[in-house]
This record gives sequence, C-alpha cells and structure tokens, in this order.
Amino acid sequence: MDRRKFLQVSAAAWGCQLASRVHSAEAATPPRYRIGVCDWMILKRQKLGAFALAEEIGADGLEVDMGSLGGRETFDSKLSDAAVRKQFLAESRARSVEICSLAMSGFYAQSFAERPTVPRMVGDCLQTMVAMGVRVAFLPLGVQGDLIKHPELRPKIVERLKRLAPKAEEANAVIGLETALPAEGEAALIDEIDSPAVRSYFNFANALQAGRDLHKELETLGRDRICQIHCTDQDGVLLRDNERLDMQAAKHSLDSMKWSGWLVVERSRDASDARNVRRNFGENVRYLKQVFQSEVASIEAC
Repeated sequence: MDRRKFLQVSAAAWGCQLASRVHSAEAATPPRYRIGVCDWMILKRQKLGAFALAEEIGADGLEVDMGSLGGRETFDSKLSDAAVRKQFLAESRARSVEICSLAMSGFYAQSFAERPTVPRMVGDCLQTMVAMGVRVAFLPLGVQGDLIKHPELRPKIVERLKRLAPKAEEANAVIGLETALPAEGEAALIDEIDSPAVRSYFNFANALQAGRDLHKELETLGRDRICQIHCTDQDGVLLRDNERLDMQAAKHSLDSMKWSGWLVVERSRDASDARNVRRNFGENVRYLKQVFQSEVASIEAC
C-alpha cells in the first residue's frame, strides 16, 4: 500500500473510531426520531407475533391496540390479564421492539362523544398504560366524532376530555387526539382542554387528503402540542413513491421545530400488492429510517 492510500485508509478508520466513540457515549439516549408500526395494520392486533414481525421489518417500536369495541362496555382487550401483559413485555424486551403507544382504534367507528361507557373505556386504557409502562394513548375521534361535520359534538368532547385529563395526568400518561380539524382548530381544541395530558397525535394523511399545507400545519400546532405522529398517507403508493408527501421537507419542518419522538406507519400500502405486509411495511420503515435516522446509519456502517 502506497503512502497516500495508507493515509486515506487511516483517516477513514480514525473517523469511524471517533464516530463509534460518540455513538457509544450516546447509546443510552434514544435517537431523535424512532420508527414504529401499528399492530392492527400488520394484521397482528394484540398478538405476540407482532413483535417478531416488527423486528423482522426493522421497526423500533409497536403501537399496540386495545382491541375492538363493538357494542361492549369496554375494549375486548387481552391486556387486562396480568399474565398476558407480562408475556407482551417480555417479548418486547427480547425483540428490542418498544411498545411506543397503546391505541384506542375502536373509536375510529364508535362515538367518543356519545358512548355512555367512554370513561370506563379510557380508564381501562390508562390502567393498562400504567401496568405496562406506556406513556402515549392514541385516541381517534373518527367518523362519528368528525368535528368538521359534527361541530355540535365539540362541547361534549371537551367536557369528557376535561374530566379524563386529571386521571391521565395522575397516570403520567398522554392522550393523543387525532381529529379532522385543520391545525388551527385542533390547537384551539387542545388549548381549551388545557391539560398537558391531552395533546395532538398528528396524522400526515389528514392534512394531505384535505389539501392543507403539511408544513404549515406542523408549525401551527407546534412542538409542545404534538405527542406522536402517524407518518403515513392513505393507501395507494409506498411512502418513497408518494409525490405529494415530501418526507425530506417534513423532516426539515420537524427539525426546525426541535420536535423528537415516534413516527408510526399506519397505511401507505402499495395498491398493487396491498396484502403483502412484509413488503409494504418493511419498505416504508426502511425509507423512514433512511430519511430520519441517516446519521445513525452512517455511524453504524463504520
């Protein structure tokens, strides 16, 4: 090896050693952005196998659903059983796939404003969060709680959330709302509830489908109102092929806000191969890691 080549190789090796030392020193600190998937969307709702599949497709975390509602008084949840919770937590540790949040996806179709046993439902979710050490709960107001189509429901929704907020605060938990409102309206709703335990679970798809400026929506809500993000669009194309979702620009907006946290893939499946879970979610997770964790990836490559 000639002298020039030797110096080039040595410099590269030194650079990698330095990066490795920095990376090791910060190993206890989670990366700024972590990537998760929804267990119900990878067809593993409340199944232990969701952790193995999440690990296989490269996800850092899993959003675990509380189970269906139907006409029940509360969620059809296996996690009410301490033995089942223990199994889930053990599998989470074994696979190094964190439970990033619990989801009350039953409210996609059920009315948060009108179901009489909502306090019990949310209470059960909060109890499960405490037992499992999970901090964020996803609460979609859904079709029946669409405050653009049903503004008359707003007082009831605010009232219920104000009553539930102290319980969430006591549990050191955050209820993350997904609404159909534009960012200005959602910010006003959260500010009216006025609790650190009720924040926005922002969904890129809602802004995009309504033709709103994603980046202005993020800026309007601001760092402190957003607890978690469904980093996704409606089904049709994979995230890397989505021309209306500029992921680098989205990262720039979040960087500018100094936001950090979980980006969870919900949809964005390829219409030509929608049932192929491993391909759709694997490719979406890999793409998000390239965009949001590229610094970490370059260090690990050394």
